[in-house]
Amino acid sequence: MPSDKPVAELAHDLIVVGSGAGALLGAIRAADAGLSVLVVEKASLVGGTSALSGGGIWIPDNHDMPRAGLRDSIDAAFRYVKTCAKGLATDDRVLAYVETAREMARYLAQIGVPYRCMPSYSDYYPALDGSLPGGRTMDPCDFNAAKLGVKALGTLRPTNPGQLIFGRMGINAFEARSMLARERKSKFVLMWIMARYFLDYPWRRKTARDRRLTGGQALMGGLLTALRQRNITLWLDTPLQSLVQEAGRVTGVVVQREGKSVQLAARRGVLLGAGGFERNQALREQYLPQPTNADWTATPVGGNTGDAILAGAEAGGVLHLMAHSWGVPTLFVPKEDKHRAMFVERSLPGCMVVNAQGARFLNESGPYPEFQQAMFANHQQTGGAVPAWIVFDADFRAKYPIGPLMPSTAMPDNRLRKSWLNVVYWKGETLQELAQQIGVDPAGLAASAERMGDFARTGKDLDFDRGGNSFDRYYGDASVKPNPNLAPIAKGPFYALKLFPGDIGTKGGLLTDRDARVLQQDGQAIEGLYCVGNNSASVMGPAYPGAGSTLGPAMAFAYRAIAHMTGQPMALQRTDLLHA
Repeated sequence: MPSDKPVAELAHDLIVVGSGAGALLGAIRAADAGLSVLVVEKASLVGGTSALSGGGIWIPDNHDMPRAGLRDSIDAAFRYVKTCAKGLATDDRVLAYVETAREMARYLAQIGVPYRCMPSYSDYYPALDGSLPGGRTMDPCDFNAAKLGVKALGTLRPTNPGQLIFGRMGINAFEARSMLARERKSKFVLMWIMARYFLDYPWRRKTARDRRLTGGQALMGGLLTALRQRNITLWLDTPLQSLVQEAGRVTGVVVQREGKSVQLAARRGVLLGAGGFERNQALREQYLPQPTNADWTATPVGGNTGDAILAGAEAGGVLHLMAHSWGVPTLFVPKEDKHRAMFVERSLPGCMVVNAQGARFLNESGPYPEFQQAMFANHQQTGGAVPAWIVFDADFRAKYPIGPLMPSTAMPDNRLRKSWLNVVYWKGETLQELAQQIGVDPAGLAASAERMGDFARTGKDLDFDRGGNSFDRYYGDASVKPNPNLAPIAKGPFYALKLFPGDIGTKGGLLTDRDARVLQQDGQAIEGLYCVGNNSASVMGPAYPGAGSTLGPAMAFAYRAIAHMTGQPMALQRTDLLHA
């Protein structure tokens, strides 16, 4: 008779669970420290949610800021993140992050994944003490996929269609901003992107995927290349089943491989970096605000079901921040396997977001987590904000992309897919006709549009101060005066898209210390168990201090975890800040 006992395999120094940014950075750092490493990934593709992301990292006082003429300090960053965290992350962990992030970013460059700062991209809460109007968010430099190779590129999870031009061509954050803000150079930028892609015929004969990797593809393409250069073993289609403990210490894992349970020994430790639980409907209903639906998330289907979080909890780990997520409004697009996140289009002038009463209830240009939270709050009050509707007119439609809709100057309505009408977008010749189609109060919608017209003329949003800070204005249209985020909604036909309170991951998970060690109820660390990324409770608490607040900490704490695991824990430098 076959035995249910797991088959034992050779031991490694470190076993990494997951293949996102934090997981692979940890694996590479461990290999550079002389450890033998095995990476196990549940999915058949590498990269997790990181591969779908914009690839940005939030790095205070980073090495590239002086080039842009910017200055920062650890004490300012510490004050800012501490305020954002609202007491839901320990001060020493916050300090560990803001001190380590810049060293980790330098290490990324050393292993072939260089970043550059975004001088004008503001922190998300410009009014808070210690915030900066730009420079802390860093964007990955474009990565040549030829360094990875066509075969290995096929194992990297592709990005979202919305992050490619015409679903094919890569675009980095600087280029995206130029086009959305309708800068003078934007037409030339687009021409260059298209010419480069179509003239690269030798590469396109090999694969339909762009040679030029940008955003999360550049980050993960670079990390996967570095992983392969170090001959680190990577097992795909290998889900975690449980952790192995001996005398309270985690000494390995049990995984499923080729239909069998396999027990793997880890001499130094196990690093969990397998994402959050946003694809687990039962856990969502147990922990997250209601209503909640796993279909609304923008993360990979089949992944991020909380397996590693539950395994860590079974091993004695404490759960923290489980009611929080990295919220973002999302929309449904047929034939796409997941909802599409709407990060920036809502900042453009000439659109507004309303509830079933036709009333605005938020600053459309504000940080996306606050957008999601405002949807929940207004829905509790009115019952009409889930879903909400983003409404715009013919002028907006002609100028700007939104969701899967390219500007009508490039893609007029008669060239849109017929199946999208009344599914992806709704259209009415008048606001009243549109309101009736989407089930919104016509009088309320008309009043909101009229009030928006008044705000556009004066440049001041008296209700929500849209465009009143540097973050809002970053993705506005600089040619629109006096406020780049405000324009009338007056010219028919009128359009609407349906928005859900989605997310790009959950924030809650295993509580860790400043070295990414998983903590027990008594505050003591579980020996041999480390955890990073959305697998762990966020160091940012309930907030989102700036673009890159997920990937930055994931990799910085992986960097610290390996230092601790190899007997060289990183001491805090500015301990005076902990007692200020």
